[in-house]
Amino acid sequence: MTKTQALAALEEHGTAQNRKIYRRHGVAGDQFGVSYANLKALKKQIKTDHALARQLWATGNHDARIFATFIADPKQADEVLLDAWVEELDSYPVTDALTGYVAKTPLALAKMQAWMQADSEWIGRCGWSLLAHLAMKDKALPDDFFAAYLPVIERDIHGAQNRVREAMNNALIAIGTRSDALEAEALEVADRIGTVEVDHGETGCKTPDAAAYIVKARARQRKKAMA
Repeated sequence: MTKTQALAALEEHGTAQNRKIYRRHGVAGDQFGVSYANLKALKKQIKTDHALARQLWATGNHDARIFATFIADPKQADEVLLDAWVEELDSYPVTDALTGYVAKTPLALAKMQAWMQADSEWIGRCGWSLLAHLAMKDKALPDDFFAAYLPVIERDIHGAQNRVREAMNNALIAIGTRSDALEAEALEVADRIGTVEVDHGETGCKTPDAAAYIVKARARQRKKAMA
């Protein structure tokens, strides 16, 4: 599929209602308003096309950039590409989509450690979101690796930028649901942190209570393990 064909397919599936919803979630600029269901259906047709992904990202169109992260090849990612893309983030939906792509690449750990230190709200969010991904998916890393970030979250979360604060809360939850030992440590940190305030704009989104979420998630994991 060519870039022109891909953009035409995206435009065909865009709706005014989706554009309205995405604007409430902070998406500005050029967009078609394509649902994630339609993006996933289109991905099934294309599967992986790294060259097309780069072309679509370069358009600056919101839906094209989300879709680019769906079809980009994790094996072809390099630091030049990832650093270029992360510098162009302008909303949390695209940030989260890029995070999902980077998490599949061999550079996930290195980018996490670099980006969570950034002054940019979106780059910082990407870094902390990568920590959450690794906590949930990477079984090779030891618990001590993740435990080291708990005091950092406790110290910095309330002073972090809005969407970084949300990502840090999500990372705390992810760490707490990784193991019994980390559950206990994360619950203690969550108790000391207290309520985490995040401005979700004109949406009905709520910030999860980390302690309550961890307890429920761990209960589900234990129940599943016993089944």
